[in-house]
Amino acid sequence: MKSPFFNEDHDAIRDLASDYAKKSLAPIAAQVDENNLFPIEVVKEMAELGFFGIKLPEEYGGLGLDTRTYVCVMEEVARKCCTATLPIAAANSLGTQPMVLAGTDAQKGKYLPGVASGEFFIAFGLSEPNAGSDVASMTSKAVRDGDDYVLNGRKCFITFAPWAKYSTIYVKTNPEKGVKGISAFQVDMSLPGVSVGKSEKKLGQKGVPVSDIVLENVRVPAECMIGAEGMGFINAMKTLAVGRIGIAAMSIGMAQEALDLAVSHTKARVQFGKPLAKNQAIAFMLADMETKLCASRALTYQAAWMMDNGIEAGKEVSIAKYYASEAATWIIDRSLQLHGGYGYSAEYAIERLYRDIRVNTIYEGTSQILQMVIADQVLK
Repeated sequence: MKSPFFNEDHDAIRDLASDYAKKSLAPIAAQVDENNLFPIEVVKEMAELGFFGIKLPEEYGGLGLDTRTYVCVMEEVARKCCTATLPIAAANSLGTQPMVLAGTDAQKGKYLPGVASGEFFIAFGLSEPNAGSDVASMTSKAVRDGDDYVLNGRKCFITFAPWAKYSTIYVKTNPEKGVKGISAFQVDMSLPGVSVGKSEKKLGQKGVPVSDIVLENVRVPAECMIGAEGMGFINAMKTLAVGRIGIAAMSIGMAQEALDLAVSHTKARVQFGKPLAKNQAIAFMLADMETKLCASRALTYQAAWMMDNGIEAGKEVSIAKYYASEAATWIIDRSLQLHGGYGYSAEYAIERLYRDIRVNTIYEGTSQILQMVIADQVLK
Protein backbone atom coordinates (compact mmCIF):
# COMPACT_ATOMS: atom_id res chain seq x y z
CA MET A 1 0.00 0.00 0.00
CA LYS A 2 1.33 3.41 -0.97
CA SER A 3 2.19 5.60 2.00
CA PRO A 4 0.36 8.96 2.18
CA PHE A 5 3.55 10.51 3.58
CA PHE A 6 5.47 10.06 0.31
CA ASN A 7 5.08 11.28 -3.25
CA GLU A 8 6.29 10.02 -6.65
CA ASP A 9 9.68 11.70 -6.26
CA HIS A 10 10.28 9.88 -2.98
CA ASP A 11 9.22 6.59 -4.57
CA ALA A 12 11.65 7.08 -7.45
CA ILE A 13 14.57 7.74 -5.11
CA ARG A 14 13.57 4.75 -2.99
CA ASP A 15 13.64 2.56 -6.10
CA LEU A 16 17.08 3.95 -7.02
CA ALA A 17 18.46 3.22 -3.54
CA SER A 18 16.87 -0.23 -3.44
CA ASP A 19 18.27 -1.19 -6.84
CA TYR A 20 21.76 0.03 -5.92
CA ALA A 21 21.68 -1.78 -2.57
CA LYS A 22 20.67 -5.07 -4.16
CA LYS A 23 23.19 -4.92 -6.99
CA SER A 24 26.19 -3.28 -5.34
CA LEU A 25 25.90 -3.61 -1.56
CA ALA A 26 24.33 -7.01 -0.93
CA PRO A 27 27.22 -8.86 -2.64
CA ILE A 28 29.86 -7.21 -0.45
CA ALA A 29 28.06 -7.00 2.92
CA ALA A 30 29.49 -10.23 4.36
CA GLN A 31 32.98 -9.35 3.15
CA VAL A 32 32.81 -5.87 4.71
CA ASP A 33 31.83 -7.49 8.02
CA GLU A 34 34.52 -10.17 7.85
CA ASN A 35 37.35 -7.85 6.77
CA ASN A 36 36.17 -4.89 8.88
CA LEU A 37 36.78 -2.54 5.94
CA PHE A 38 34.35 -0.62 3.77
CA PRO A 39 35.65 -0.18 0.20
CA ILE A 40 36.56 3.38 -0.70
CA GLU A 41 35.30 2.83 -4.25
CA VAL A 42 31.82 2.17 -2.85
CA VAL A 43 32.02 5.42 -0.89
CA LYS A 44 32.76 7.19 -4.17
CA GLU A 45 29.84 5.45 -5.89
CA MET A 46 27.40 6.56 -3.22
CA ALA A 47 28.73 10.11 -3.42
CA GLU A 48 28.18 10.11 -7.18
CA LEU A 49 24.60 8.95 -6.65
CA GLY A 50 24.06 11.99 -4.43
CA PHE A 51 23.53 10.02 -1.23
CA PHE A 52 25.92 12.27 0.73
CA GLY A 53 24.19 15.48 -0.26
CA ILE A 54 20.54 14.57 0.21
CA LYS A 55 19.86 17.10 2.94
CA LEU A 56 22.61 19.60 2.11
CA PRO A 57 21.66 22.90 0.43
CA GLU A 58 22.12 23.04 -3.34
CA GLU A 59 24.32 26.14 -3.13
CA TYR A 60 26.87 24.06 -1.21
CA GLY A 61 26.92 21.05 -3.51
CA GLY A 62 23.98 19.15 -2.06
CA LEU A 63 20.63 18.13 -3.49
CA GLY A 64 18.54 20.21 -1.11
CA LEU A 65 16.02 17.40 -0.60
CA ASP A 66 13.88 16.60 2.42
CA THR A 67 13.95 14.29 5.42
CA ARG A 68 11.65 11.76 3.79
CA THR A 69 14.12 11.32 0.94
CA TYR A 70 16.83 10.68 3.53
CA VAL A 71 14.59 8.13 5.25
CA CYS A 72 13.94 6.31 1.95
CA VAL A 73 17.64 5.97 1.18
CA MET A 74 18.63 4.95 4.69
CA GLU A 75 15.91 2.33 4.88
CA GLU A 76 16.72 0.66 1.56
CA VAL A 77 20.49 0.73 1.99
CA ALA A 78 20.25 -0.69 5.52
CA ARG A 79 18.35 -3.71 4.24
CA LYS A 80 21.39 -4.97 2.36
CA CYS A 81 24.40 -3.46 4.16
CA CYS A 82 23.98 -1.60 7.43
CA THR A 83 27.56 -0.34 7.35
CA ALA A 84 26.85 1.54 4.12
CA THR A 85 24.33 3.73 5.93
CA LEU A 86 27.02 5.11 8.24
CA PRO A 87 28.76 7.40 5.72
CA ILE A 88 25.33 8.45 4.42
CA ALA A 89 24.24 9.33 7.95
CA ALA A 90 27.48 11.15 8.71
CA ALA A 91 27.12 13.27 5.59
CA ASN A 92 23.46 14.15 6.13
CA SER A 93 23.16 14.37 9.91
CA LEU A 94 25.86 14.41 12.57
CA GLY A 95 28.72 15.43 10.28
CA THR A 96 27.01 18.40 8.66
CA GLN A 97 23.88 19.43 10.55
CA PRO A 98 25.80 21.47 13.18
CA MET A 99 27.08 23.60 10.30
CA VAL A 100 23.77 23.65 8.41
CA LEU A 101 21.94 24.76 11.55
CA ALA A 102 24.32 27.42 12.84
CA GLY A 103 27.27 27.92 10.53
CA THR A 104 28.09 31.11 8.67
CA ASP A 105 27.90 31.25 4.88
CA ALA A 106 31.69 31.20 4.76
CA GLN A 107 31.85 28.11 6.97
CA LYS A 108 29.21 26.29 4.93
CA GLY A 109 31.05 27.12 1.74
CA LYS A 110 34.30 25.79 3.15
CA TYR A 111 33.08 22.51 4.64
CA LEU A 112 29.83 21.27 3.07
CA PRO A 113 30.81 20.81 -0.60
CA GLY A 114 33.62 18.43 0.31
CA VAL A 115 31.25 16.24 2.28
CA ALA A 116 28.61 16.20 -0.46
CA SER A 117 31.19 15.15 -3.05
CA GLY A 118 32.63 12.42 -0.83
CA GLU A 119 36.00 14.17 -0.68
CA PHE A 120 36.16 13.97 3.12
CA PHE A 121 34.26 13.12 6.31
CA ILE A 122 33.42 15.29 9.29
CA ALA A 123 33.15 13.50 12.65
CA PHE A 124 30.80 14.46 15.48
CA GLY A 125 32.64 14.82 18.80
CA LEU A 126 30.17 14.97 21.67
CA SER A 127 30.49 11.87 23.90
CA GLU A 128 33.23 11.55 26.51
CA PRO A 129 34.37 8.69 28.77
CA ASN A 130 32.35 10.10 31.68
CA ALA A 131 29.78 12.09 29.73
CA GLY A 132 27.72 10.02 27.33
CA SER A 133 24.02 10.59 27.93
CA ASP A 134 24.86 13.18 30.59
CA VAL A 135 26.25 15.85 28.29
CA ALA A 136 26.42 18.39 31.13
CA SER A 137 29.19 16.33 32.73
CA MET A 138 31.63 16.83 29.86
CA THR A 139 35.05 18.05 30.97
CA SER A 140 36.55 19.09 27.63
CA LYS A 141 37.23 22.82 27.69
CA ALA A 142 38.14 25.72 25.45
CA VAL A 143 39.89 28.83 26.76
CA ARG A 144 40.04 32.06 24.77
CA ASP A 145 43.54 33.25 23.97
CA GLY A 146 43.60 36.28 21.70
CA ASP A 147 42.14 35.38 18.33
CA ASP A 148 42.16 31.67 19.18
CA TYR A 149 40.66 29.16 21.57
CA VAL A 150 42.82 26.49 23.16
CA LEU A 151 41.03 23.14 23.42
CA ASN A 152 41.76 20.30 25.82
CA GLY A 153 39.83 17.10 26.42
CA ARG A 154 38.95 13.64 25.19
CA LYS A 155 36.03 12.42 23.11
CA CYS A 156 35.11 8.74 22.83
CA PHE A 157 33.22 6.40 20.50
CA ILE A 158 33.55 8.85 17.62
CA THR A 159 32.54 7.30 14.30
CA PHE A 160 34.93 8.04 11.42
CA ALA A 161 37.43 9.76 13.73
CA PRO A 162 40.48 8.08 12.12
CA TRP A 163 39.22 8.92 8.62
CA ALA A 164 37.82 12.40 9.28
CA LYS A 165 39.44 15.54 7.92
CA TYR A 166 37.49 17.67 10.38
CA SER A 167 35.47 17.10 13.53
CA THR A 168 32.77 19.12 15.22
CA ILE A 169 33.95 19.26 18.82
CA TYR A 170 31.72 20.29 21.72
CA VAL A 171 33.54 21.78 24.71
CA LYS A 172 32.79 24.01 27.67
CA THR A 173 33.78 27.62 27.16
CA ASN A 174 32.04 28.61 30.42
CA PRO A 175 32.09 25.53 32.68
CA GLU A 176 30.19 27.25 35.49
CA LYS A 177 27.13 27.57 33.25
CA GLY A 178 26.64 23.83 32.68
CA VAL A 179 25.00 23.01 29.36
CA LYS A 180 24.58 26.73 28.69
CA GLY A 181 28.36 27.03 28.69
CA ILE A 182 28.93 24.49 25.89
CA SER A 183 30.16 25.72 22.51
CA ALA A 184 30.87 23.98 19.21
CA PHE A 185 34.05 24.23 17.10
CA GLN A 186 35.02 22.87 13.73
CA VAL A 187 38.44 21.34 14.32
CA ASP A 188 40.93 20.41 11.63
CA MET A 189 42.11 16.91 12.55
CA SER A 190 45.63 17.68 11.28
CA LEU A 191 46.21 20.46 13.84
CA PRO A 192 49.04 20.03 16.36
CA GLY A 193 47.73 18.40 19.53
CA VAL A 194 44.94 16.42 17.85
CA SER A 195 45.28 12.64 17.94
CA VAL A 196 43.02 9.61 17.69
CA GLY A 197 43.01 6.45 19.76
CA LYS A 198 43.00 2.92 18.45
CA SER A 199 39.92 1.80 16.59
CA GLU A 200 37.36 0.06 18.78
CA LYS A 201 36.74 -3.65 18.21
CA LYS A 202 32.99 -3.63 17.71
CA LEU A 203 30.29 -6.28 17.97
CA GLY A 204 28.67 -5.19 14.72
CA GLN A 205 28.36 -2.47 12.09
CA LYS A 206 31.93 -3.23 11.14
CA GLY A 207 33.81 -1.64 8.28
CA VAL A 208 34.11 1.95 9.50
CA PRO A 209 36.41 3.03 12.33
CA VAL A 210 35.29 4.30 15.74
CA SER A 211 37.84 5.75 18.16
CA ASP A 212 38.69 8.45 20.69
CA ILE A 213 39.71 11.96 19.73
CA VAL A 214 42.29 13.48 22.08
CA LEU A 215 42.82 17.25 22.28
CA GLU A 216 46.00 18.52 23.91
CA ASN A 217 46.41 22.30 23.82
CA VAL A 218 44.88 22.48 20.37
CA ARG A 219 44.84 26.05 19.12
CA VAL A 220 41.73 26.74 17.02
CA PRO A 221 40.92 30.12 15.42
CA ALA A 222 37.88 31.82 16.95
CA GLU A 223 36.30 31.89 13.49
CA CYS A 224 35.97 28.11 13.71
CA MET A 225 33.29 28.39 16.39
CA ILE A 226 29.96 27.15 15.04
CA GLY A 227 27.16 29.47 16.07
CA ALA A 228 27.23 31.67 19.14
CA GLU A 229 29.25 30.93 22.25
CA GLY A 230 27.23 28.90 24.73
CA MET A 231 24.81 27.57 22.09
CA GLY A 232 26.59 24.27 21.55
CA PHE A 233 24.18 22.14 23.57
CA ILE A 234 21.15 23.34 21.61
CA ASN A 235 23.06 22.81 18.38
CA ALA A 236 23.94 19.25 19.39
CA MET A 237 20.36 18.36 20.40
CA LYS A 238 18.91 19.68 17.13
CA THR A 239 21.55 17.74 15.22
CA LEU A 240 20.72 14.55 17.11
CA ALA A 241 17.06 14.90 16.12
CA VAL A 242 18.10 14.52 12.48
CA GLY A 243 20.42 11.68 13.44
CA ARG A 244 17.69 9.85 15.32
CA ILE A 245 15.27 9.82 12.39
CA GLY A 246 18.08 8.23 10.38
CA ILE A 247 18.59 5.52 13.00
CA ALA A 248 14.86 4.82 12.99
CA ALA A 249 14.93 4.42 9.20
CA MET A 250 18.00 2.20 9.42
CA SER A 251 16.22 0.03 11.99
CA ILE A 252 13.18 -0.35 9.74
CA GLY A 253 15.32 -1.47 6.83
CA MET A 254 17.17 -4.05 8.87
CA ALA A 255 13.94 -5.33 10.42
CA GLN A 256 12.34 -5.69 7.00
CA GLU A 257 15.28 -7.72 5.77
CA ALA A 258 15.11 -9.96 8.85
CA LEU A 259 11.40 -10.53 8.34
CA ASP A 260 11.92 -11.36 4.66
CA LEU A 261 14.62 -13.85 5.62
CA ALA A 262 12.35 -15.44 8.23
CA VAL A 263 9.45 -15.78 5.80
CA SER A 264 11.69 -17.32 3.15
CA HIS A 265 13.29 -19.75 5.59
CA THR A 266 10.08 -20.90 7.28
CA LYS A 267 8.41 -21.49 3.92
CA ALA A 268 11.31 -23.58 2.64
CA ARG A 269 12.25 -25.45 5.82
CA VAL A 270 10.23 -28.65 6.16
CA GLN A 271 9.91 -30.32 9.57
CA PHE A 272 7.46 -33.03 10.63
CA GLY A 273 6.22 -33.26 7.08
CA LYS A 274 5.29 -29.62 6.45
CA PRO A 275 6.92 -26.20 6.09
CA LEU A 276 7.62 -24.40 9.37
CA ALA A 277 5.37 -21.55 8.27
CA LYS A 278 2.37 -23.90 8.31
CA ASN A 279 2.67 -24.21 12.09
CA GLN A 280 0.33 -21.73 13.75
CA ALA A 281 2.87 -20.83 16.45
CA ILE A 282 5.38 -19.88 13.75
CA ALA A 283 2.79 -17.99 11.71
CA PHE A 284 1.79 -15.99 14.79
CA MET A 285 5.42 -15.07 15.42
CA LEU A 286 5.63 -13.73 11.87
CA ALA A 287 2.40 -11.81 12.42
CA ASP A 288 3.83 -10.14 15.52
CA MET A 289 7.00 -9.25 13.62
CA GLU A 290 5.02 -7.67 10.79
CA THR A 291 2.85 -5.72 13.24
CA LYS A 292 5.84 -4.21 15.04
CA LEU A 293 7.49 -3.39 11.72
CA CYS A 294 4.38 -1.62 10.39
CA ALA A 295 4.08 0.39 13.61
CA SER A 296 7.76 1.37 13.39
CA ARG A 297 7.36 2.46 9.80
CA ALA A 298 4.26 4.54 10.54
CA LEU A 299 5.92 6.34 13.47
CA THR A 300 9.07 7.08 11.48
CA TYR A 301 7.27 8.27 8.37
CA GLN A 302 5.00 10.53 10.38
CA ALA A 303 7.94 12.11 12.22
CA ALA A 304 9.81 12.68 8.93
CA TRP A 305 6.71 14.26 7.37
CA MET A 306 6.34 16.58 10.34
CA MET A 307 9.98 17.67 10.09
CA ASP A 308 9.54 18.41 6.38
CA ASN A 309 6.44 20.50 7.03
CA GLY A 310 7.95 22.67 9.76
CA ILE A 311 5.98 21.03 12.56
CA GLU A 312 7.74 20.62 15.90
CA ALA A 313 8.61 16.92 16.00
CA GLY A 314 11.00 16.49 18.92
CA LYS A 315 8.73 14.06 20.73
CA GLU A 316 7.75 12.20 17.57
CA VAL A 317 11.37 11.74 16.47
CA SER A 318 12.25 10.39 19.92
CA ILE A 319 9.29 8.00 19.81
CA ALA A 320 10.23 6.82 16.32
CA LYS A 321 13.86 6.15 17.19
CA TYR A 322 12.97 4.50 20.50
CA TYR A 323 10.25 2.25 19.15
CA ALA A 324 11.84 1.39 15.79
CA SER A 325 15.22 0.44 17.27
CA GLU A 326 13.69 -1.66 20.05
CA ALA A 327 11.22 -3.30 17.66
CA ALA A 328 13.94 -4.07 15.12
CA THR A 329 16.09 -5.65 17.83
CA TRP A 330 13.14 -7.86 18.78
CA ILE A 331 12.21 -8.71 15.17
CA ILE A 332 15.76 -9.69 14.28
CA ASP A 333 16.03 -11.78 17.44
CA ARG A 334 12.82 -13.62 16.47
CA SER A 335 14.07 -14.11 12.94
CA LEU A 336 17.27 -15.71 14.21
CA GLN A 337 15.17 -17.96 16.46
CA LEU A 338 13.10 -19.06 13.48
CA HIS A 339 16.29 -19.94 11.61
CA GLY A 340 17.20 -22.36 14.39
CA GLY A 341 20.81 -23.50 14.37
CA TYR A 342 21.34 -21.95 10.97
CA GLY A 343 20.73 -18.51 12.46
CA TYR A 344 23.75 -18.94 14.71
CA SER A 345 26.02 -19.57 11.73
CA ALA A 346 27.99 -16.72 10.19
CA GLU A 347 27.13 -18.25 6.81
CA TYR A 348 23.64 -16.77 7.16
CA ALA A 349 22.87 -13.06 6.88
CA ILE A 350 20.64 -13.08 9.95
CA GLU A 351 23.70 -13.62 12.18
CA ARG A 352 25.23 -10.38 10.92
CA LEU A 353 21.93 -8.50 11.27
CA TYR A 354 21.69 -9.74 14.87
CA ARG A 355 25.05 -8.15 15.70
CA ASP A 356 24.53 -5.02 13.63
CA ILE A 357 21.19 -4.00 15.15
CA ARG A 358 22.29 -4.10 18.77
CA VAL A 359 23.86 -0.65 18.87
CA ASN A 360 20.76 1.04 17.46
CA THR A 361 19.16 1.17 20.90
CA ILE A 362 22.33 2.76 22.30
CA TYR A 363 23.85 5.40 20.04
CA GLU A 364 22.35 8.83 19.32
CA GLY A 365 20.24 8.52 22.44
CA THR A 366 19.80 5.31 24.41
CA SER A 367 16.29 3.92 24.75
CA GLN A 368 16.29 4.96 28.39
CA ILE A 369 17.24 8.56 27.58
CA LEU A 370 14.55 8.67 24.91
CA GLN A 371 12.01 7.42 27.44
CA MET A 372 13.01 10.35 29.63
CA VAL A 373 12.64 12.78 26.71
CA ILE A 374 9.22 11.39 25.81
CA ALA A 375 8.06 11.40 29.44
CA ASP A 376 9.13 15.03 29.85
CA GLN A 377 6.95 15.96 26.89
CA VAL A 378 4.00 14.01 28.24
CA LEU A 379 4.26 15.47 31.75
CA LYS A 380 4.98 19.12 30.96
